[in-house]
Amino acid sequence: MHRIDVHHHLIPPAYRDRLAAHGIAAAGGRDLPAWSVEQSLAVMDRAQIASAILSVSTPGTTFLSDAGEAADLARRINDDTAALIADQQRLGFLATVPMPDASSAASEARRALDELHADGVVLLANARGTYLGEDGQDELFRALDDRSATVFVHPSDLPGPTVPGIPPFAADFLLDTTRAAYLLVANGVRHRFPNINFILSHAGGFVPYASYRMAVAIAGTSSRSPLDVRDDFSSFYFDTALSGSPAALPSLLAFADPGHVLFGSDWPFAPETAVQYFTAGLDTYTRGDAELARRIARDNALALFPSLGSPVPTRRPAVSDRVRGAVTRAVMRGVTRVLDDRA
Repeated sequence: MHRIDVHHHLIPPAYRDRLAAHGIAAAGGRDLPAWSVEQSLAVMDRAQIASAILSVSTPGTTFLSDAGEAADLARRINDDTAALIADQQRLGFLATVPMPDASSAASEARRALDELHADGVVLLANARGTYLGEDGQDELFRALDDRSATVFVHPSDLPGPTVPGIPPFAADFLLDTTRAAYLLVANGVRHRFPNINFILSHAGGFVPYASYRMAVAIAGTSSRSPLDVRDDFSSFYFDTALSGSPAALPSLLAFADPGHVLFGSDWPFAPETAVQYFTAGLDTYTRGDAELARRIARDNALALFPSLGSPVPTRRPAVSDRVRGAVTRAVMRGVTRVLDDRA
């Protein structure tokens, strides 16, 4: 019982009813699953999860076009969630905010963080087609930066038609997260609001795999070097939800900054069999490196969510982390030299 799960969803009863009233019975191509505090705790016990940070998944409040209604629903969700977990020492929560109205979102973020003591905020990668990181969101980012807030970036349906036979959660979600991460870096949000800790869902979508390509693209339209841009991408936090595989983990661990990989389950949208499957994959991959396993399972999350346990001493990065970092930086310096020579 040691893991801290940073990607664990809830569906409050009143929120489910509101979705049903608008004819919404699915999210990301999956039917809305059953959820209760008791079910969360039972799954956590079986998966050896000590604590979980709860968040509402897509569509959040985006199915409401009226800004006032969306703000009221966000407030209701946060109040209900705070009440649901008030006597649960093992559960925290991330506040829902009514994007794409950045001003209303900032107001609710301040209230939820200051008054309800939320552990952070969940932001959808896009809210009705407006992407995180686009212009006009500084009021929200300023409120979050002032509070050194943790922001969990969760994907939503892409602002375009789906492809028949491809459920959004299987592929589109990964692109959605990647688009938001790209804009947060390209538009300078990572630099202008350095106190915000962004967690990217599902190992960052395509970010680890495509980071060098994206860094070159951004550097080509700015005065920054690809290496600096690439470091912005690696400074995000990443969860392992649905990503504990021998294909995804090598790329993620070679790319992310040391201490920036966190355990995530994605329950209940990921059924318990999937949670167990990917958790076993993560355990198998980290077997033989007890320190790495412990940091991903628990210690890294404590830096963002200290209320879930005692602070741990700052460790010197493991040798494997230092080697990975040195190799990736050497590669990017080589890319930079090639680009400079061509220029």
